[in-house]
Amino acid sequence: MTSPDPHWSPFSASRLACLVGMALFGLAGCNTASEFVNAPAVDEVAPTPTVQNPGDIKYYPSDEPLKLGLEHFKKGNYGLAQRYFRDAVEKAPEDAEAWIGLAASYDRVRRFDLADQAYAQAIKLTGETVQILNDRGYSYLLRGDLTKARVKFLKAYQLDPTNPVVINNLQLLNSSYRYIQRAP
Repeated sequence: MTSPDPHWSPFSASRLACLVGMALFGLAGCNTASEFVNAPAVDEVAPTPTVQNPGDIKYYPSDEPLKLGLEHFKKGNYGLAQRYFRDAVEKAPEDAEAWIGLAASYDRVRRFDLADQAYAQAIKLTGETVQILNDRGYSYLLRGDLTKARVKFLKAYQLDPTNPVVINNLQLLNSSYRYIQRAP
């Protein structure tokens, strides 16, 4: 059996000095608790100038619910559209487009009582625009009240006689009248 290398030992002088040095260095950071006594309290630390005070932050409501409402309405998901439009009007009650979308969604889920309330809110904000008159006319058409539908469509047509949506709805209404009328 050969003897181990005489220059290598787990306790050689150079290794021992290195280990003692590391141990002392590690202990140097742990003097006593007295160095924390004079440290400033957490509450006393001055805020950095890059941090905003909560009172300085302005809230701008997201239009994400409105976008999602429009997206679901176009896809024919009227129940989901109604939920997103309702969220949009709760976040931004002065948004007429959200109120109109909410009213149209309520029409499609046959909640005409709620649709009338949403149309009333939109009218308070913008007055009777071509879009609102047209949408209310369509609402009455869905309800089967063709007389009220005609009144709304004609008012919208008077405001904008070139609007293709209003013209289309008037043609739809006229074909509805012809379809349900029967000869005696």
